[in-house]
Amino acid sequence: MRFLRTLSLVIAVALGATATFAQDGTLKPNLSPKQAYIFVDGNAIREGNHNIKLSPGKHTVEVVNYGYKSVTQDVNIEAGKTTPLDVKLEPVSGTVAGPFGDVQFKGDDERAAVLSNGATPAYFVGHVDEFNWDWIWHQNLLLPPGTHHITVTRMGKTIWSGDVKVEANKKVTIDLGKNGEQKTTDWKQGEKLKDLSRFKVGVASAQIAVAPVTGQFSASTSQINCGQSATLNWQTSETAEANISGIGTVQPSGSQSVSPHATTTYDFTASGPGGTVKNSATVDVNTKVDASITANPSELHYRKIGDKLLTQDSSTLSWQTSNADSITVDGKTVAATGTQTIQAAPSDTSPIPEGGQPRTIDENKSYTLNATNVCGGSATQTATVHITGSVEPIPTVTLQSIFYPTDYPDKRHPQVGLVRSQQLALATLAGGFKKYLEYDPDAKLSVEAYADERGSKPYNQDLSERRVERIKQYLVDQGIAADKIETAAYGKERPMDRDTVNTLEMTNPNTPPKDRLRAKHTDWLAYNRRADIVLLPSGKKSAQFFPHNADDSKLIWQLPKPLLKKVEADE
Repeated sequence: MRFLRTLSLVIAVALGATATFAQDGTLKPNLSPKQAYIFVDGNAIREGNHNIKLSPGKHTVEVVNYGYKSVTQDVNIEAGKTTPLDVKLEPVSGTVAGPFGDVQFKGDDERAAVLSNGATPAYFVGHVDEFNWDWIWHQNLLLPPGTHHITVTRMGKTIWSGDVKVEANKKVTIDLGKNGEQKTTDWKQGEKLKDLSRFKVGVASAQIAVAPVTGQFSASTSQINCGQSATLNWQTSETAEANISGIGTVQPSGSQSVSPHATTTYDFTASGPGGTVKNSATVDVNTKVDASITANPSELHYRKIGDKLLTQDSSTLSWQTSNADSITVDGKTVAATGTQTIQAAPSDTSPIPEGGQPRTIDENKSYTLNATNVCGGSATQTATVHITGSVEPIPTVTLQSIFYPTDYPDKRHPQVGLVRSQQLALATLAGGFKKYLEYDPDAKLSVEAYADERGSKPYNQDLSERRVERIKQYLVDQGIAADKIETAAYGKERPMDRDTVNTLEMTNPNTPPKDRLRAKHTDWLAYNRRADIVLLPSGKKSAQFFPHNADDSKLIWQLPKPLLKKVEADE
């Protein structure tokens, strides 16, 4: 029974092994040089033209030999079939100068690959069997002086890995059977070695001379402003890999434009089988933003009457920035350098109703320049303008009709008849009108004079003309330009009717005496010895109320022509 179980187990194992074997395919290399080494899917396999069993499918095969350019290609392995691999490596020209130190291995797998200073096929320098004998046949791994990290690996397994200090004209023996125990001895032979081939083999000898890694690294400029670029430049030789901090893997030689946002040190590392070169370059970034803004002039004036703007000074904002990529003035994006016209703009420009109190303006307005860059630099500056002035109501033009005594002015005395109360009304009118001209420079006054019904038509026409001319002259004497005054004389052709007079007297703020109200005819005649004044182009007309409360009202109301002396005394 035990025999049967044992037999069954043996048969099962045999069948399983047969099935597994049947699933593999064969890679058949034909390499030149024949000492070249094969890596499959990144794992060291073995050297030379020996068949290699591989699982079916696609595999990446790299053929390497120090002193030659490696070849990488994909192969497709089919179960139970042989796939040929023909590779002829191209040698790298040139020799390697000393000094050298020698590295020798003892023990363990002779097929294992030896890598120097890296873990990929690019760092391959040979296999153990090429460096484990230095007697009759000389097998030498010649490395430049320095500390090298050596890795011995095969079939995806690291046999040993560690740092080895190589000294000129000395030999380091690494015992792989004793966990990489190292022993350094003098090696006089090294003193005789000068320029050597990278790869040299004989019947049972091998000499690999590994060239040191060299390299230079620099920045085209050590200082830039934010947003500017610097160029990193590097050149290396004998390099398997090159790396720049913050950038990553780069070609062994080249250049790279960089635009750091802060002062940055770039660390450069170039490594190869012959060692590692490190260097650094610092690019200092100026993040400071310079900015200025001014307003010229800084004193501005503003004046508004009613709804009309009379004065509004302007100023020019000028700004300059440097090392900034985002610039705003009061939140609006602007160019790095520029100008902008600004106007006096008080906070409250609303008009004031007629008769209201003027509003004095005395305030400051600031304009803020903000400049920043992507490197975190910023600057804020302000320019301030001082605004003074006023907002005023439309000037009041007090329009009162002007009344004359009977038969004045006469031909002999054309300047007599404009009594004191009526002169005062005209003076008030003139003062208001001159201010009003600031609001409306095109405004004019129209003076229209009349006469009562007594006398002939020609007589009254002349009388009304003397009346209107006397008023015009008085207004001119008050400072009103003559071309601002239009005149019209109607004599007795357009008398005010009695009903209108009655209505006016009923609403007259200058309360009429009772005796005058009873003398309606005399009152009616007094109303027709007047001159009306109209403000153009508004059409506003003078109030036609008789001035009963004036001290000289009796003189201008009475029916008979007053004495000349009395009239002159009241002027």
